[in-house]
Amino acid sequence: MLNSLFSWLQPAAHIPEIQDKEQVKQDYKYWRIRILYSMFVGYAFYYFTRKSFTFAMPGLIHDLGFDKAQLGVLASVLSISYSISKFASGMIADRTNPRYMMAIGLILTGIFNICFGLSSSLFFLALFWGLNGWFQGFGWPPCARFLTQWYSHSERGSWWSTCSLSHNVGGFLIPWVAGIALEYYGWRYAMFIPGIACIGVGFFLINRLRDTPESLGLPPIEKYRNDFADHVESSVPEKKQDNKRILIDYVLKNPFIWLLGIAYFFVYIVRMGVNDWTALFLVETKGYSSIGANGSVSLFEVGGFFGMLVAGWSSDHLFSAKRGPVNVIFALLCLISIVLFWMIPEGYALMDSILMFTIGFAVFGPQMMIGLAATELAHKRAAASSNGFVGLFAYAGAAFAGYPLSLITQGWGWEGFFWALMGCCLISVLLLLPLWSVSASNSRKSKEVEVSARTDLNPHEQKEPVLN
Repeated sequence: MLNSLFSWLQPAAHIPEIQDKEQVKQDYKYWRIRILYSMFVGYAFYYFTRKSFTFAMPGLIHDLGFDKAQLGVLASVLSISYSISKFASGMIADRTNPRYMMAIGLILTGIFNICFGLSSSLFFLALFWGLNGWFQGFGWPPCARFLTQWYSHSERGSWWSTCSLSHNVGGFLIPWVAGIALEYYGWRYAMFIPGIACIGVGFFLINRLRDTPESLGLPPIEKYRNDFADHVESSVPEKKQDNKRILIDYVLKNPFIWLLGIAYFFVYIVRMGVNDWTALFLVETKGYSSIGANGSVSLFEVGGFFGMLVAGWSSDHLFSAKRGPVNVIFALLCLISIVLFWMIPEGYALMDSILMFTIGFAVFGPQMMIGLAATELAHKRAAASSNGFVGLFAYAGAAFAGYPLSLITQGWGWEGFFWALMGCCLISVLLLLPLWSVSASNSRKSKEVEVSARTDLNPHEQKEPVLN
């Protein structure tokens, strides 16, 4: 069923490997840079159509008379549809050509942003925003697959963090684009402009991206880099390691993946809560203008830009490609920063800005590293699926940061809002602590022993049809 539905998106076929080592070196250098900047630009624009609504909120309140609870409904609709899509899209991305999947998703998010901007009723706004959320899920799983196929384990923290900066570039630019459109043209143009831009960038991705190195005649990245941490030396016959079995054994039955997913839930409540509600907090409690509040919140993304770079680099070079220590340290810093931000009284705009930067720096560390850890603690052939699975938890957390968090804020004020964020930070630290010393190689090795032992005891167990 899945294969027939997406037959036109089949992965690119492998071609004979190039034997000239110098040519391989040149081609790898060229394509790794091209794949990286294409993913970077593409995912930055995904953020244009995901966060445009956040900064159009004051216009929706003014023009359509919506209250916080109704805005929370719209925020939760996107998060719920996106979270479900992330997992489904992860499984699709492991079985399709990510070049087309990422591009088509971006084009469709642009179309649904335009449809949102043409609507006025809560029903149609929720419908189009939910459809936008579904196709937003087509953005990162292809990136996870590209990053696993084109960049090896010992260097991936640095490459992954560099690509993840696209979150922050898009997140930094959209408050200004949407804010200026809102100020001079109205909230509808804050949806139209990002939508039109994303349709154009979608066609750019079709032109720039390619599938795997093998589809271009290059050797696998493990062979090229002599870095086999991702290579599963399994005693289970390859024909028995079909995609469904890999998903079950290496994702759904993997306790490390579940711990990461649950921690992601709480990290994303913090991330989306700060990003979606802080501008309104600054306007209502500290006398900021809309542009001033949006400008301050944009520093959250600037901080995240540097936080992800530091997190990725330090995990590779200071912790021998272990992601656990970085996750715990950054989660603790996030807790401390939120406490200080809440305590700053009105009139200290510089301190507000510094702490918004620090919160962004801290929260984007685990936001990025949890997804990376999930791909590395699973099977290489389930990279997008494992990333999508923990993403399901993440955007369940993002959904909580919409309507439920709006109810907390409406019922208990901003004090309730900040207590909720601090509690989420503390829980995420406790969940990430057991993963401090876990690495990709020892996780895969233990899982292979388990799978091999089970297969040896019951060689007829795995009878599922191959879904390749």
